[in-house]
Amino acid sequence: MKAPQDIILKPVITEQSTDQLAQGKYTFRVAKDANKLEIADAIEKLFNVEVTKVNTVRVRGRHKRVGRFAGTTPSWKKAVVTVNPEPEADASGKKRNGTIEFFDGMF
Repeated sequence: MKAPQDIILKPVITEQSTDQLAQGKYTFRVAKDANKLEIADAIEKLFNVEVTKVNTVRVRGRHKRVGRFAGTTPSWKKAVVTVNPEPEADASGKKRNGTIEFFDGMF
């Protein structure tokens, strides 16, 4: 089993992802071999939120050229996570958050 920090690599902050924050959707760059269940579990452990849905996309690397040398950037995996805005208490009775605090000041 991987640690949550090994699955969730970093947030993706673009114009489209900040527009989706109002709907409770958060975008992250995740490990290429992580599945939706692992991603949802990692988000719940790291940010203490209730995940309702996970959508994943494999992003292909872009073709780049520097002078006469051509190559591609690495491919990566993106996850769009939908969070329940009005969560119930978890199994231990602790109150869960309705948003991820890292993104709160962005919209």
